[in-house]
Amino acid sequence: MDLEGLADRIVPFPVDAGRLSSLRSYAGGVLWLDHPVSGELGSSVGAPGHGRPTTALVRFDLNKLRESTVTGDADDYAVTGDGKQVLLESHRALRLVPADADADSLDDEDERSVPVDLSRVRITVDPSAEWRQMYEETGRLMRDNYWRPDMNGVDWEGVLAAYRPVLERVATHDDLVDLLWEVHGELGTSHAYVVPPGRPGLAARRQGLLGADISRHADGRWRVDRILPSETSDPQARSPLAAPGVAIRPGDAVLAVDGVPVDPLTGPAPLLAGTADKPVELTVAPADGGRPRYAVVVPLDDEEQLRYHAWVRECREKVTRLSGGRLGYLHVPDMVSSGWAQLHRDLHTEVAKEGLIVDVRENRGGHTSQLVLEKLTRQILGWDLVRDSTRPVSYPMDAPRGPIVAIANEHAGSDGDMVTAAIKILGLGPVVGTRTWGGVIGIDSRYRLVDGTLVTQPKYAIWLRNYEWGVENHGVDPDVEVPIPPQDYAAGRDPQLDEAVRLALEALERTPAAQPPELPPLPGA
Repeated sequence: MDLEGLADRIVPFPVDAGRLSSLRSYAGGVLWLDHPVSGELGSSVGAPGHGRPTTALVRFDLNKLRESTVTGDADDYAVTGDGKQVLLESHRALRLVPADADADSLDDEDERSVPVDLSRVRITVDPSAEWRQMYEETGRLMRDNYWRPDMNGVDWEGVLAAYRPVLERVATHDDLVDLLWEVHGELGTSHAYVVPPGRPGLAARRQGLLGADISRHADGRWRVDRILPSETSDPQARSPLAAPGVAIRPGDAVLAVDGVPVDPLTGPAPLLAGTADKPVELTVAPADGGRPRYAVVVPLDDEEQLRYHAWVRECREKVTRLSGGRLGYLHVPDMVSSGWAQLHRDLHTEVAKEGLIVDVRENRGGHTSQLVLEKLTRQILGWDLVRDSTRPVSYPMDAPRGPIVAIANEHAGSDGDMVTAAIKILGLGPVVGTRTWGGVIGIDSRYRLVDGTLVTQPKYAIWLRNYEWGVENHGVDPDVEVPIPPQDYAAGRDPQLDEAVRLALEALERTPAAQPPELPPLPGA
């Protein structure tokens, strides 16, 4: 091979760009997976029951210089040793197909497509031996990946030796997980997780949820107290009782589900078991005492997104009310793509107000805090004035126009710790609330044990100006400490948000927000 000038002789494959992975060679060329491109603002699934876009296995024939699709539905694949066959994995099923097959000419009935019958595979596992191997593997992974080779002064081999007698007494997988947690805990470092493999429940057993608060009233009937509003940009936040044509209102009573009367003691929940994403008929008595009517709804199996968006809306409405519309409100739920999408749902509108409340309470962490900070640290250098537009736009766009006040609490962690610390270091504004979680030595979640149990190794440590190494195991202290006592939480009061609004309005009195200029005078005037 002539290595000199090799980089100059690279020729790209003449194929379209995309989300491509798992590039491998076969006897006549190369294969790769082509993943669907989808965004995080909302979902790629438009409605219940709709299938998600699938990943295709694509081939490029180096003899014919032609691209083609082997199959349009592949989760993973492997090439046989001779390079002539491909083992496809799709929906947990395996089949062997020729590497040069085309999707248009190959189907399940084709004799060249050979299914692999995994039901005939017999495996015998000695749990005790497997658990001993998993224990040692966990120790090796931590030793080789922990952020300090000296294990931060902990005698790691001594720790493993000390817990081995307990390993001999382990009787269940849950026992093993508890033991591994204890071993990891000896390091006193965040993000040292042990997560057993999940076993998803059967869809037929998923509890159906109506996206509403329903309670038993004095007359013994179960009535709708509140219907959570839909967030139309997020299909996971649809509200079954607010769907078109349902016309159920707060105060209406749910009398029956699919014709079965609602028990006055247990309510409608038992009758909604196994109804998630399936149409059900509710018999409803209107609050005004009219005749009962029937409504068909499609229950949810998870209300988290629906309730989250409702909470954000309530916080924003409260900030608007308390400030007379002068302050904007943004909540950042995490520092991954979903949180980045949530930030941009409202960014353009909220930063255009005189001041800004940035709420990172309950932030689950991630890796996008640097991007969030780039938005918050923008400074207005000028204005774009366009005829017939409703208002001038700052240059750069989405730059805060006035004071910023942040809110954090003990559930803001990892990158939530980081962004809170950075707000204080940069002096962007005061932080209100309680001390953050205190876990900033990150992980990449690369390794699983033989049975699929995830074990993580704290690997990415951070040093911060003003804090040095001190955020880990302590967190970031607020400038103004405001706890939320249980009685306030139960009553729906939010003293942290109240204090943030007060501080922002005070800051506006001292330093007014940037305002667009008046039009220039006419020439010669």
